Amino acid sequence: MNYVEVGQNVLLKTYAQIPICFDRGEGCYLYDVDNNKYLDLVGGIAVNALGYKNEKLINKATQVLNEGIFHVSNLYYNKYTVEAAALLTKVSQCERVFFANSGAEANEGALKLARKYGSKKGKSKILSFEHSFHGRTYGAVTLTGQEKYHKGFYPMVPDIAYAKYNDIDSVKAVVDDTFAAIFVEPIQGEGGIIPVKPEFLQFLRELCDAKDMLLIYDCVQCGIGRSGKMFAWQNYNVKPDIMTLAKALGGGIPLSALCAYSKAANVFEPGDHASTFGGNPISCALSTVVINELQNGLLEHVQEVGLYFADSLKKLAKKYNQICSNVRGMGLMLGLEVKVAPKLIIEKLREKGILACSAGYDVVRFVPPLIITNAEVDIVISALDEILSSL
Repeated sequence: MNYVEVGQNVLLKTYAQIPICFDRGEGCYLYDVDNNKYLDLVGGIAVNALGYKNEKLINKATQVLNEGIFHVSNLYYNKYTVEAAALLTKVSQCERVFFANSGAEANEGALKLARKYGSKKGKSKILSFEHSFHGRTYGAVTLTGQEKYHKGFYPMVPDIAYAKYNDIDSVKAVVDDTFAAIFVEPIQGEGGIIPVKPEFLQFLRELCDAKDMLLIYDCVQCGIGRSGKMFAWQNYNVKPDIMTLAKALGGGIPLSALCAYSKAANVFEPGDHASTFGGNPISCALSTVVINELQNGLLEHVQEVGLYFADSLKKLAKKYNQICSNVRGMGLMLGLEVKVAPKLIIEKLREKGILACSAGYDVVRFVPPLIITNAEVDIVISALDEILSSL
C-alpha cells in the first residue's frame, strides 16, 4: 500500500502533511516505511518524552492490557487512575485532578471551572494573551490569541479578552472587576517559544489575588519536564490556581489533566463536567512511568543537555547573525529565531535526516525526546551549520 497516497485521499485535509509515513521508532529516531532513518526533534510535538520503544512504557502498557482493563468509565474508580492522580497531586502540589484526553479538553475544563467560579461573583470574562495557543476546540481556540486560528469560525466564545504577553501595562488597561480568570502559558509554545518574564508572572499572581480571579497556567507543552523542571512555572516559583497538562503526560498515549489548587479545588460538583475516556487506565498507568522517570534523574539530564543545546545554538546564531536573530526557551523547549522562512531550514534538515518544526512565524522549534544526548545534539548543530552556511 502507498500509505501517503491513500492517506491523501481518505483523511480530511486539516493538515498540510509532509509525505512521509512512519512505521517504527527507537530512542530518538523514527523510521519510515522505506526504512529511512530520522533523528526526531519534534517528538510528536513535545509528546514523546521518553522517546520511542521505551521498555518501561511497553512493559507497563502490556501489564494493563494483559489485565484486560482497557476502559471502565468514570462511573467507578480504577486503580491506575487513582495512582496517577495521587502521584500528580504530589509532584504538582495541587489538591485535585480531572483527567481528559487532550490539551484542548483540559483547557475547556479549566475555562468551564473559571466561569463557574466567577458565576457566583458576577464575573464571566477571561483574559488571554496575544500569540498564545490553547487548542482547537471552540473555547480553546477562542482563548488562543492568534487571529489566523479564528478565521472562518466566528462568532467566537464571548467574554474573552486579550492583552500583550509580558506587558504589565497592557493587562492593567484591560482587566476590571468583571474578570474571573487569567489564562497564560509560562512559556508560549506555538507563539514562538517565548518564556514569561518573572516579574510579569508575579504581577499576574498578585493581580488575581487582589481581584479574586483564578490564575490558570497552560502547561500543555511546557509541562512534564520539558523546561528542565516538572512544570515550567516551577522555574519561577509562582503557583497557579489551575494548571493544565497533556502531551507528554501519557507517554505517547492520549492523556491530559486539569490540576486544581486551593480555591479552585472544590468548585466543580457531580454533573458539572465529564469525559467518557478521561483517565483511561492504560494512559494513566503510563503517566506514572513518565513522572517517575523524570524524578529518577531525567530532569537533571534535560537541564544539562538543554543548556548544551542552547549554548550550541547561540554560537551558531552569533556565527550566522545575518540569518539568525535569537535563541529562546529553556530546557529542551528551544527556538531558533531566523530571518528567513523557517520552512526553508526545516526542509533542508529533513533532507539530512533530521525532523524539526516551526513555531510562530520566524522560529525553528526543537522539542526532541527528553532522552536526547549531547552527541545527538552535535549531529543537529553540524547539520544546521552546513545549512546556514549555504544560505
